Amino acid sequence: MKRHDLDVYFIMGTNNCSGDPLFILEKALQAGITMFQLREKGVGALTGVELVQFAKSCQKLCRQYNVPFIVNDHVELALEMVADGVHVGQDDRNLAQIRTLFPGKWIGVSVHSMKEMDAAVTGGADYVGIGPIFETTSKLDAKGAAGVTFLSQARATYLSYPIVAIGGITAENAREVRAAGADGVAVISVICQSTDIMETVKALKYHSLSSYKN
Repeated sequence: MKRHDLDVYFIMGTNNCSGDPLFILEKALQAGITMFQLREKGVGALTGVELVQFAKSCQKLCRQYNVPFIVNDHVELALEMVADGVHVGQDDRNLAQIRTLFPGKWIGVSVHSMKEMDAAVTGGADYVGIGPIFETTSKLDAKGAAGVTFLSQARATYLSYPIVAIGGITAENAREVRAAGADGVAVISVICQSTDIMETVKALKYHSLSSYKN
């Protein structure tokens, strides 16, 4: 993984969208998102055959635009889909077990402390997600907003490790988050609820990728 792969990391499930989620995803792909994570959770979330069919449609779109397709938490679905990777939280399956199941795939881990950060790095995660940075309504089970303090600490400790920030990030505060050390911003509602997805993604993007190290 290269750090700029995390530049604009779009996360979406059907219940995040007031309109057609596949239309929103394709618009986001056309606009230049660099990674997509299917996060199908919460009230009314798809399950079973419907979930698999929706996941396949999302994956097909991602492949058309050469954007990595990541599955949130649902390891079995990620395996069935032969997804590009999986993103897990602290309460999910052991990282070593997941690495055994996903040789050569990307594994992301949500972390909220330096202890969890250290464990993710030494355990072989390809990147970490840090947040929620700001207050968010996209995740009902989200922890309290942490600001950029831990993000800055994590970057100072791991100078070249891939880090994406999540939680309440908008075009207006993305610069602050990147300045604190994030390689990219993970967003849900700012794209799902956008009236101009092309402009929203453009505003979120980091335009000097040459400054990144591979």
